[in-house]
Amino acid sequence: MQQDDGASTGARGSFAADFSGQAMVQGFIVSLVGYASSVAIVIKGLAAVGASEAEIASGLMLLGFTKGIASIYLSLSSRMPISVAWTTPGLALLATTGAVAGGFPAAVGAFLVVGALVVVAAFWEPLARLIGAIPKPLANAMLAGILLKLCLAPFVAIRELPLVALTILGVWIVMMRFARLWAVPAAVAVALAAILMQGGAAGLGGFRLPAPVFVMPTLTVEAFFSLALPLFIVTMASQNITGLAVLSTFGFRPRMREGLMVTGGLSLASAVLGAPTINYAAITAALCAGEDAHPDPRRRYVAALFSGIGYILFAALAAIAAALVLHASPVLIEAAAGLALIGAFGGAIKAATEDESERLPALMTFLVTASGLSFFGIGGAFWGLVLGWGARALFRVGASR
Repeated sequence: MQQDDGASTGARGSFAADFSGQAMVQGFIVSLVGYASSVAIVIKGLAAVGASEAEIASGLMLLGFTKGIASIYLSLSSRMPISVAWTTPGLALLATTGAVAGGFPAAVGAFLVVGALVVVAAFWEPLARLIGAIPKPLANAMLAGILLKLCLAPFVAIRELPLVALTILGVWIVMMRFARLWAVPAAVAVALAAILMQGGAAGLGGFRLPAPVFVMPTLTVEAFFSLALPLFIVTMASQNITGLAVLSTFGFRPRMREGLMVTGGLSLASAVLGAPTINYAAITAALCAGEDAHPDPRRRYVAALFSGIGYILFAALAAIAAALVLHASPVLIEAAAGLALIGAFGGAIKAATEDESERLPALMTFLVTASGLSFFGIGGAFWGLVLGWGARALFRVGASR
């Protein structure tokens, strides 16, 4: 991964002159879509690694603040539409890996390690090159294996709650056909309505602001290999690199070092309050960088800036979101979360298997990761990458001979 010194678009101008109502509205839409589409995954991932309801609300609140601050700062400093997101695939990794020895403090220790590694990657090029050297088919296969279980959830839910699950699925399919941007939020809205009808709001107790909860981190070998290392790889390979690639397709080439330093630094600072890593966005980056934000590319950064403001406003909903999801039927929450990840799963499995020479090692990585295999307390994502990379090296040695 090479550092980029700038972009062809991103010339500095007065914010007042660049402001437009179109960009502002698009920015708030981006924050709404980004939040509603995957907040259930965030809550499920944190709960799976042992966080309490108060710790989840704290982490979700800090994610809103850090995403917002990073989006506003990076967009203003570069005059480019740089959108920042939580690592949805990484949180899916937490949901499928589950608790490790040491509980949530060990997970927080892993969050600290990931934030530190992202900062190191910004300044130490060998680490950035090492992540860039991971074969893309294997990285995508690992991601697909992480996402598989959650992507199956909407269809597993049909067996347990057929009427509600089929309604959620039907709404998602119809919206994908006619209003793709709103497909997942609409499915989430149906799931929340079903939860409320089933009495899932009984534990809410009215609106309340979230409060930060300090968690004393612990560093363990198991958490490093099961959570920190796979989370760092997923964040870099499937989020940061992808997000930068999306921006480049619109002609924006921001300084990677600055983005990694800001997102890694904020992740490092907020980890002790339960917040996982933030990173460059991919899907919402396209929403901010495209013509829907503004016809003039030089004024599109305003959309990303207002998406950051939207994320900060959504931070106030952290407590009520955590309570609602945690008191709801897990089947419905997983169904809604799974629909949000189907597109990412499809892209990952395609990228993993389209090169025939890489297909077998990629499939081995995918199957080991998806199996949930664990040795020495270390989860399947790590072993899938190790086995796949080892098999790939062996096949290449045989081919060269």
